[in-house]
Amino acid sequence: METGSMQGMARVERVVARAVNVPLEYPVRTSVGIVATSPLVLVDLHLDNGVVGHSYLFTYTPLALESTRVLVQSLGAELVGRPLAPLEFDTFFAARLRLLGRSGLVTMACAGLDMAAWDALAKLRDLPLAQLLGGCVKPIPAYDSHSMDGEEVGLLRAGRAMEAGFRAIKIKIGYRELAEDCRIVELIRRRIGDDVELMVDYNQSLSVPEAMRRIRALEPYRLAWVEEPTRQEDYAGHAHIRAAAGTPVQMGENWCGVGEMQRALDADACDLVMPDVMKIGGVTGWLKAATLAELRGLPMSSHIFQEVSAHLLAVSPTAHWLERMGLADRILREPLRFEDGAAVPSDAPGSGVAWNESEVQRYLA
Repeated sequence: METGSMQGMARVERVVARAVNVPLEYPVRTSVGIVATSPLVLVDLHLDNGVVGHSYLFTYTPLALESTRVLVQSLGAELVGRPLAPLEFDTFFAARLRLLGRSGLVTMACAGLDMAAWDALAKLRDLPLAQLLGGCVKPIPAYDSHSMDGEEVGLLRAGRAMEAGFRAIKIKIGYRELAEDCRIVELIRRRIGDDVELMVDYNQSLSVPEAMRRIRALEPYRLAWVEEPTRQEDYAGHAHIRAAAGTPVQMGENWCGVGEMQRALDADACDLVMPDVMKIGGVTGWLKAATLAELRGLPMSSHIFQEVSAHLLAVSPTAHWLERMGLADRILREPLRFEDGAAVPSDAPGSGVAWNESEVQRYLA
């Protein structure tokens, strides 16, 4: 039997999921493949009072777009008629999907609904998401995230990042030969100088012994971190690399839920953490991850999803860096602003995600 307060709450009227495939200014080139476009599932969670919460999911490959869209639509239908309560939704899906399991695309779909629900709740309370969560809207230090761009494009992008005021950049490496890794890192280091942080990302491409060899060779370039040097699920391997490395080891973008984060930290797999809000379980999952990072005293950065991440880092006790990679900029009404190397989220109600419908229509998949 519902209480009077629950009867007066806004309820989910419907959920609409759409797929778009958006061009990127720079393809995301990695040592294990190229992400040529930005395949996104757009989530609109409509309440019965007219408020709409928005979020998006990034599927990495267009091959997963339609299946993810259908999954979001199907799971969203389970929320219709329910009072808007993101924590209750999380509990509901944990029970409803117990036998299927919450991993992979299922985790992503639930996270998309969770982010949209929190956006709707913030709008309902007429607050920016950071304030709804008990924090303040404020600038968040950001690094400019680049790809495996080679010499010419790599130097061009590094120069642009410097001109834009970024005090940190990340590049992807993992070339066939260690000598090329060192050559590119040295070129970028010379271009940005010693006062700008430089991170590198191997995208899980190395064996454990090779990772140790390469990280030792990169030590003269004073890297802020080495990210995912080996297979992300190999926590023991990461722990061996970390024990041998003189450079901090970063990981977390592929943790599927807070349980995987817990197992990685129990294995001493990393010095730094960077959950992905989509894979960690949406806003609700992020808040759990932030508590875990605080308990371990680990600096916590974000992985993509820069709009909502700017609000979440504002309430994360060990907040470190926001990753600047505008995967959805082309279809957003107001893309996240960056000034002097920091993300500057809007103080408008919600998470800052709202569609430019003419561009959405242009890139529908």
